[in-house]
Amino acid sequence: MTRVLFVSNGHGEAAIANRIACEMREMEPGSIRDHLALVGESAGESMREVGPRRTMPSGGLIAMGNVRNLVRDLRAGLLSLVAAQRRFLRTVRGSYDAAVAVGDVYCLAMARRAQTKTIFVGTAKSVSVAPYGKFERRLLSRAQACFVRDDATVRSLREAGLSVEPSANVIVDLFANAEDPEAARAGGGFDPVLALFPGSRPSAYGDAAFLLQVVGEIAAAHRTAGAVLSVAPGLDPARFAADAQRAGWEVSGGISARIPFVLSRRGRAVVRAWNGPLGAVLARADLVLGQAGTANEGAAAAGVPVVAFDRERDTGSRWYRQRQQGLLDGALAVLPGDLPAAVGGVVDLLSDPDRRRQMAEIGRARMGAPGGARRVAACVLALAREG
Repeated sequence: MTRVLFVSNGHGEAAIANRIACEMREMEPGSIRDHLALVGESAGESMREVGPRRTMPSGGLIAMGNVRNLVRDLRAGLLSLVAAQRRFLRTVRGSYDAAVAVGDVYCLAMARRAQTKTIFVGTAKSVSVAPYGKFERRLLSRAQACFVRDDATVRSLREAGLSVEPSANVIVDLFANAEDPEAARAGGGFDPVLALFPGSRPSAYGDAAFLLQVVGEIAAAHRTAGAVLSVAPGLDPARFAADAQRAGWEVSGGISARIPFVLSRRGRAVVRAWNGPLGAVLARADLVLGQAGTANEGAAAAGVPVVAFDRERDTGSRWYRQRQQGLLDGALAVLPGDLPAAVGGVVDLLSDPDRRRQMAEIGRARMGAPGGARRVAACVLALAREG
């Protein structure tokens, strides 16, 4: 029986770890797939949660000088959490056949404390926006296998002397083949269909309020337009609904478990909430309005144009959106965060099918082909079985 520990440091990273674990479960149903979430509470059905974990106010966004988020996390007990996680990793030494670090080199350094074969799955860095530095490359060289997100980054690391596997962007697999019959009801009667991705962090509630403002303005002028609002796991549908009601939306009960509530204006349904697989929504969406991370990238991989809004109040958060724009290039349009400009930009894009077609092509090219999760899983099992 193969025992593998996944270590992730972000919401999207945890979803990626779960997708790899799902492939492992198919290849070896009896395998043990444990998960230590350095950030957040839980990940999915293919892994068992282990070790200390806690949701931090930043949701993991403390890179690139984001002092505000770092201070908030420190006040919330970040240092004690890190110390507890380090102690846990020390206690499990010798318990696993392999450890899979999903995220950045900090995650890799933590996973190595389990003192077993280590596989690195890099999710954030790319030569398109932020190449791995000298110190990071030194850490990568200590892993038994390294996967990064694109071919250009593979070439760069190999030129620096590292042994790197062919690229594997598992984000593409997160939203592939995720059909759900309820998705047709979620977007039913809307033309165009807008998908709203406010994200999975606590900031999603405020971002959803802004996205709903944008949709409300568009729907007032375009009587068939409507949207599907994604409610990420771990977030409270009732809070989204209550916030919308305070903003003047008519709120009615859900159609099904997948559609927990419906928002209307003057008796017309304009927005339906959705807590099912995003791939099922993306298959029907004409455009994504997203303040998310991984979900925005998944939309680009599915060939759906993505619009984000510059609503960040501090430079650290703004860096995150700039990084995503560098990764996705023309597949992502970043519009101003004031309502008139945001609405005007979305309306212009909806009226320009040629540009949306071009954005779709760029997104697919930037994100790469599916199948990365299975290749990573096969590598993990092969290394773990070597003994």
